[in-house]
Formats: sequence, structure tokens, C-alpha cells
Amino acid sequence: MELRHLRYLVALAEELHFGRAAIRLNISEAPLGHQIQQLEESLGLRLFHRRKREVRLTEAGKRIVTEAYRVLRQFDQFSRIATQAGKGEIGHLSVGVTSGPNEILTETLRLFARRHPGIHVELRFMTTGEQTEALREHQIHAGFLNLPVQGSDLSFETVSREPLCLAITPGHPFARRRGIALEELKGQPVVMFSRRVSPGLHDAITGMCRNAGFSLNVVHETDNVVASLTLVSAELGVSFCTPTIRQLWPDLEVRPLLNSMPVEQAVAYRRDAQNTALAIFLDVVRQVARKEPGRRRSRLAVQWNS
Repeated sequence: MELRHLRYLVALAEELHFGRAAIRLNISEAPLGHQIQQLEESLGLRLFHRRKREVRLTEAGKRIVTEAYRVLRQFDQFSRIATQAGKGEIGHLSVGVTSGPNEILTETLRLFARRHPGIHVELRFMTTGEQTEALREHQIHAGFLNLPVQGSDLSFETVSREPLCLAITPGHPFARRRGIALEELKGQPVVMFSRRVSPGLHDAITGMCRNAGFSLNVVHETDNVVASLTLVSAELGVSFCTPTIRQLWPDLEVRPLLNSMPVEQAVAYRRDAQNTALAIFLDVVRQVARKEPGRRRSRLAVQWNS
């Protein structure tokens, strides 16, 4: 018995007419009759009552047709899954992300889930330093991290660029200002993320301050943005941030640092990665990243003017 026998059986059972069934199957009546006869002989059952002007299913035929439907549905599902798997539309991706709001990631996940529901995305919250190590150890497929990062074995595609800002309490003297000069941070108590969180960004900020003629007065070091903002809320210092922090902590004020470096976020992956699901994911990331800058600039203009 072959799968085509079941398709012939179902077509004849639905049409109850050899001519119409043959047209539907794009074959002639004689081969169809021969195939049905072969099926009956292989099963040892009579599936149809045949009269000159009438074709009817036997009781055994009705039961066999029911099973044929089930087998064909399972085979069609198997074929779909096999096709999707071949195109990379079924699988698993592990993606590293830093803490804090991430509009690019959120929109990417929304679109990706809608277009490719067969690929499961696992999010792993990790610092930039942990992500680079996890990528090299094949523990994650991609990561959303802060630049700059060193590593010739990894590829980095910038997905967002935001101004470097300060998170402050509403009662802080800086809150009355529209922008803060970098030199004004001299002597200010600062809540700083530790170097292991994002080595490149940490070094860039501290180096920028040294070039301006001072060293940061770091009073607390933290491992995540929530800890930093909690300490800022407690009036224990100011903290570096980006404008999107206002989504996470609306009770704090955010002011841009004038003439400072931008904060760039990138999606990172191994240069030697050969994963169809990852390639599909990266295409969605790129599409979202191209659309986001204009909307982000509009939101920032509202924030700075409010």
C-alpha cells in the first residue's frame, strides 16, 4: 500500500463516481479502478459496492476512509513541518539581552513571533561582558549588547544610537537644566555600573571624563540598571543612562550630557554562525532597526521639550 492509494480512496469516497474522482485526481478512470482494486486486495476487504450507475462505500470502507483521513492529515502536517524545518522556520534561538527597556528587541520579538511562530526564542538576561563570552562558548545565538566591544570572532550590527544622559531626582539642581556639561560632573557623587557589566562602555565614559580633566567620584557600583536607579531615587548620586530609562523609572528626571559620546547598542553574533533561524531573526532585527530611528527622534523631542 502506498500513500497515493489513500488519496485515491478518499477522492472516490467523496465523489462516489469514478469519472469525477478521476478528473479530480488528474488520471483516467481505468487506472483509478485498478488502484482501488489493488488497495482492496492488499487489505483483504471490499471497500465499495459497485453497480452500473452507483458506487457506495461498504461498512468496512467507511471505517477505512476515516482512518485514511487521519493518516493523510498526519502526513500533510509532517510535510509542512519538514518544509518549515528546511527553511529554518522551526527551531530554537537563545538571545542574550541586557537589563532595561529595549524597543528594538520588543518590536523584533513581536514581529518575529507573528511571522515565524515555529521558532521559539529564549531570552537570557546577561551583561555585555557575559554575552560576548556566551557567544564564544556557543551558549547563545545572538546578543543585544552595548558597544564598544572588542572581538574579531564576532559580528556587531548597530541597532540603536542614543545620547548619553544623567538620571537624577526631581529635586536635584541639575533637574532645572535642559542639558548638563560634562565638566559639571566633577565632584558629583556618581552611581556607576561596574566594569564587568560593559567593559567597553565603562572605559569610554571614564576615559571621556579623564580627557575633560577629572575623574568620576563613584560612590556606588552596580550590576544592573534597576539597582542604579534605586540608588539614584534614594538621592545617593546621579547615574549615566539613556532617554529610554524614563519608560522604566518615570519618577526620575533624565537630562542629556552636552557634547558627550552617544551610547550605541548592537546585535552581536558569531562570524562563523550557520543557522537559518538566526539569519531569519537578524533580518527582522534589521527591518525594525531601520524603522525605529525616526520614531525615537520624535519621542526624544517631546521628552526634552516637556
